[in-house]
Amino acid sequence: MEKWLYVMTIKKGKTYNKVTKAVITRHVENLRNLHAQGKIELCGPFKGYPGVAGMVIFKTETYEEAEALCRLEPLVAEGYATYILAALQVADEENNFLL
Repeated sequence: MEKWLYVMTIKKGKTYNKVTKAVITRHVENLRNLHAQGKIELCGPFKGYPGVAGMVIFKTETYEEAEALCRLEPLVAEGYATYILAALQVADEENNFLL
């Protein structure tokens, strides 16, 4: 059985330097809510990667569901960031690393 995760890379927009503590609070509340729903595999900020704020790896049923969550991300919805969404096929022991 194929397993997929959906990787959201959050790219800093032109106004990202205007992000406030309130915006970050909404961002973290969103992550907590998604985590509680079991929709996040992993997330976090990047350091030393110019133009990129961080990443969220979604555990959703479809790409479309992950994309809808990307659009609801406060940093994106409020215009501070954009995103790239990629589908990642999971390779692990369970599927013999896709061999």
